[in-house]
Amino acid sequence: MITHKDFKKLEIKIGTIKSVERVEDSEKLLKLDVDLGSETRQILVGIQEFYEPKDLIGKQVPILVNLEPKKMAGQISEGMMLAVDVGGTPVLLSPSEKIPAGSAIR
Repeated sequence: MITHKDFKKLEIKIGTIKSVERVEDSEKLLKLDVDLGSETRQILVGIQEFYEPKDLIGKQVPILVNLEPKKMAGQISEGMMLAVDVGGTPVLLSPSEKIPAGSAIR
C-alpha cells in the first residue's frame, strides 16, 4: 500500500499528441510526440495493434512525466501514457473538455 505522501511524488500532466509514428522492427510500439505545454516529449506506447496513428493525433492524454527515461526498441521513452486495461485492450483516458497541455493532474 502506498501513502498519500507517496502518491504526491507522481507528476502527471495532460499532454496533447502532436505526431505518431510506428516504431521500426516493433509490432507493438508507437512513438508519440506529446506537447506538455512547456516542452515536447517522446513517449513510446505498446498500443500499435489497437490504434491507428492518425486516430491519436490531437488527443489529450495523461502522461506520467517524472519517470527515468527508458530505452525500448532502440528508442528512448521520456514518460508513460496512462490508460485503462479493459479485457486486454488499452482504453485511452482523455478529458471531456479541451484543456491546456501541461495541466497538472492532482
